[in-house]
Amino acid sequence: MIKKCLFPAAGYGTRFLPATKATPKEMLPVLTKPLIQYGVEEALQANIKTMAIVTGRGKRAIRRPL
Repeated sequence: MIKKCLFPAAGYGTRFLPATKATPKEMLPVLTKPLIQYGVEEALQANIKTMAIVTGRGKRAIRRPL
């Protein structure tokens, strides 16, 4: 049984330029929600409670406040 989920979210998103100049690609809205939220909700529906998001150094938009 799978118990942990890892989301790769590093990279600059150059394929989505110029949209990713202001917003990281994971936070781009798809319909009404940010892209990364779809993956998190899917993992929660699969009863996965331990999740991690691997980001790049400069990504502060999806960082948890300390």
